[in-house]
This record gives sequence, structure tokens and C-alpha cells, in this order.
Amino acid sequence: MTGVRPVSLQTADGLTLEAERAESEPAGVPPHAAVVLCHPHPQYGGTMRSIVISALFDALPRRGYACIRFNFRGVEGSAGEYTSGDAERLDALAAVAELSRRLPDGVPLVLAGWSFGADIALSCPDPAIAGWLLIACPLRFAKEPELVTADPRPKYVVLAQHDEYRDAEEVAREVAEWRNAQSHVIGGASHFFVGRTDHVIAHAVSFVAALVGDAP
Repeated sequence: MTGVRPVSLQTADGLTLEAERAESEPAGVPPHAAVVLCHPHPQYGGTMRSIVISALFDALPRRGYACIRFNFRGVEGSAGEYTSGDAERLDALAAVAELSRRLPDGVPLVLAGWSFGADIALSCPDPAIAGWLLIACPLRFAKEPELVTADPRPKYVVLAQHDEYRDAEEVAREVAEWRNAQSHVIGGASHFFVGRTDHVIAHAVSFVAALVGDAP
């Protein structure tokens, strides 16, 4: 994939994380939006190259959206160690800061995550974030999620009909209580969205496009 560059992120507690930045296409044209991608559980094989994260990292720049994906602390080349979600939000915030400082004024930034990464995204009420894209969120690792769930900024939740880790209907009922949130269930999908990543991409594009007024 062209336009991908390695990036080092610095967290507020002094760690260096490995990351990659994908420039929006076409080259030389400012991005319409930007997306930070948070990967699934570090202790179950999750990395920034996991299937859904890789699919989004490939597809979103083609729609004119700049992206950063990164490895949480303790994963592959990132320093530190797993903290059960406590400090991982600092990792996500470091990626938000890195990408937002590169954006022209007025370009919205979405914090997105899959599985564990969705719960970490739900733990980050940073003012630089325009909205949250939460994919198959287990709602088990988020820290102080009420700061995001009660926030007026939009939240878009994508669920898998046959999720092995958390019942989609149960999560949808919780999401219905959040402020400015909507949920969508992908029929026939498992937690890993094998054979359904195109549906995840379509939902992601729809959400980001709506934020910036692009045609979906």
C-alpha cells in the first residue's frame, strides 16, 4: 500500500509505541477526515495488523481519510506491558494527538476500535475527537465509559450477529441508553467478521462520510 509511513508515538507516561500512518488519497489533497484505529486484545493475539484493523487501514485512505494504526503497549515493538485497559487509553490518546496535530483546521477525527480496542476508544473523551466508531465492543474493558456514553458527540456501534464474546442484542440495548448513539448488527457475522469485513468497511465509511458531508 502506498503512502504508509512508520510512526513512533509517545505516551503521557513515557512509553514509545510503534505505529503506521496512511496518507489519504489522492496524494497532495488534504484529507476529508482522519481515523485512529485501536486493535483487539493484546493477550489474545491482537495487533495493529489484525484482520478488521488491516481492512479499515487499507480502505479508508482510498476514501480520502488519513489513518493511524498502532500497537498497544507491550505488543510487538511497543514498549511497556499490558495493564487490563487501565493505561491503554493513554496509547490511544497518543495516537489521537499524533494524527490531530497533522490535520488542517476543521478536519474531523474519529477514534475507532475493534473488540478490546473499541472498549479503549470508549474510555477516551478527548476534545479532539469528533466521534467514536465501536466495532464488536465487549463493554468489559472500558474505563469511565460514562464520560463518552453521555457525551453529545456521535457514537456509531457495529455489532456481529453471532458474536462469540458478547451478545449483540444485549450490547444494542445498552447502546440505546447512550446519548447520540446508534447500533447496527451485521447479519451472519462472527466476532472476527470473517467474510464480512466489507460490511464493516461500508459502515465505517457511512459514519465518517456523514460527519464530513461526503457522499457515502
